[in-house]
Amino acid sequence: MTFIILAMLSPEKQFETIKRGTVEIIVEKELICKLEKSFKEKRPLKIKAGFDPTAPDIHLGHTVLLEKMRQFQELGHDVIFLIGDFTGMIGDPAGKSETRKPLTKEDVLKNAETYKEQVFKILDPQKTQIKFNSEWLMSLTAVDVVRLQAKQTVARMLEREDFKQRFTSHSPIGIHEFMYPLLQGYDSVALNADVELGGTDQKFNLLMGRDLQQEYGQEPQSLIIMPLLEGLDGVKKMSKSLGNYIGISEPPKDIYGKLMSITDELMIKYYELLSHIGIEEFNALKEGLKSSTTHPKKAKESLAIEIVTRYCGKEAAIHAKEEFDRIFKEKGVPDKIPVFALQWEDEEMWLSKIMKLCGITMSTTEAMRLIKQGAVSVDNQKITDPQKVLKKGDYLIKAGKRKFIKIIAK
Repeated sequence: MTFIILAMLSPEKQFETIKRGTVEIIVEKELICKLEKSFKEKRPLKIKAGFDPTAPDIHLGHTVLLEKMRQFQELGHDVIFLIGDFTGMIGDPAGKSETRKPLTKEDVLKNAETYKEQVFKILDPQKTQIKFNSEWLMSLTAVDVVRLQAKQTVARMLEREDFKQRFTSHSPIGIHEFMYPLLQGYDSVALNADVELGGTDQKFNLLMGRDLQQEYGQEPQSLIIMPLLEGLDGVKKMSKSLGNYIGISEPPKDIYGKLMSITDELMIKYYELLSHIGIEEFNALKEGLKSSTTHPKKAKESLAIEIVTRYCGKEAAIHAKEEFDRIFKEKGVPDKIPVFALQWEDEEMWLSKIMKLCGITMSTTEAMRLIKQGAVSVDNQKITDPQKVLKKGDYLIKAGKRKFIKIIAK
């Protein structure tokens, strides 16, 4: 690990970069002391962030932590991308109103491999340590586990909001669920982490790491608490299940189009958490938007081009912008439209079912919702009846502002 960048930035400047976009730093004075000691001794800090491989695809919400990790890398610190293959088989109960079904070992390992392929679109592979927490958790004996459990109380666990709510409502809480925060905390002990990153929904688990490090005679880690990124609706946390996500492996035109659809207010948050522009440039952008010297659409275009370039390349970003402009300014259609050969079940089929079968929506419920909203057209005719049926034939279907598909009858 090189110290050239680290030596150029004072601890104060490093802290300014690190603090950008954070919700909370626990404890700021401690982190500043760690940075000062690191700077003086020319010793990088050990930065940890854990990811449970519960789903194979990474969206922009996941990249908030990855971008903060990238910043630490650029400051010269050691970054550990920790894959919770062991804890993933327990399942994080955070925010859950019921016991979560654990993943199989095969599911965890398969998802972990997909994760590894995608994270290096953001992190420097030469400066990233990838660890699996099964390396140390699998070797714990029954005695080790009992001793670990003895370092916390049931009362402490019930301070966690989701456990408290389930206990109060007499909903089941598996004993194994209490183990998740303990094992995640023990990861910090095993790695002797200086800093751990996590979202606001992980605060309890991150604090557990501090507690356990002290129990094991280590200096407690500093915590960087990052916000949860709102999805395209600007309200709820970005989630694939809610359909408000932007996947980093999606086609360039979809990433670009989705980013152009966000509100001006949400754009600022996306800039703060996802863009690589410097602090001075970011502050200038906010001032320009406030004074109306910078047009929001131009700022949004710049953000969309930056994000698409990062994951798909410059040429793909340029083409995505050109196609977007053609569709929305000239009311044209894309150069390339996916074609789906549909096996008709009868002479007529519900439009919502067709949309699900051809993959333009994830479900008939989502299709019906889009139809009710007036966001679906067939052969350039807007459809608003969710019970609409189509006779067997070929059609051009448009859903929302970006999705086109050509249906060919079989």
